[in-house]
Amino acid sequence: MHKTLYRSFQFCLIISLFTSCAVTSKPEADYDPEAKLKAMNITLPAPPQPVANYVNGVRSGNLIFLAGKGPRRADGSEITGKLGKDVSIKEGYEGARLTAINQLAVLKAMLGNLNKVKRIVKVLGLVNSDPAFVDQPKVINGFSDLMVEVFGEKGKHARAAIGVASLPRGQAVEIELVVEIYD
Repeated sequence: MHKTLYRSFQFCLIISLFTSCAVTSKPEADYDPEAKLKAMNITLPAPPQPVANYVNGVRSGNLIFLAGKGPRRADGSEITGKLGKDVSIKEGYEGARLTAINQLAVLKAMLGNLNKVKRIVKVLGLVNSDPAFVDQPKVINGFSDLMVEVFGEKGKHARAAIGVASLPRGQAVEIELVVEIYD
């Protein structure tokens, strides 16, 4: 009796695992980050090109690792300066949000469609900081908040927000991320 019950339990467990895996192999019908961007009046720019010997992103299996990007505006200018000295938290937050838009542009160029994003997995936010500045998380929230606005629960991610002495070209923030995609 116990052996039969145990086998039934194993069978149900295997079926439930298989079913949940099958369900997550493609996005839900109502999942549309591109429509969300449109509703937010956000138009993705051409993806910023690498400034040195690297590529914008690398796919390994179902993960995409995006190189660090900064707050470059459509006209090519950037938000520059040190948080806590030249740049306010509000300006830094906007810089991180602009960086998120640039990273979404790279992601769309790689995937063709943002609906292929299964989850934003990990974000590394670097903040060009005055030595006394300690509010790096408030700045990188500009990036994280946009990811959650666009992707909902799938936009919630693990994160580090780190203060650094300087960043390339004096940019205020640089952010890289890891994204899981559907097959």
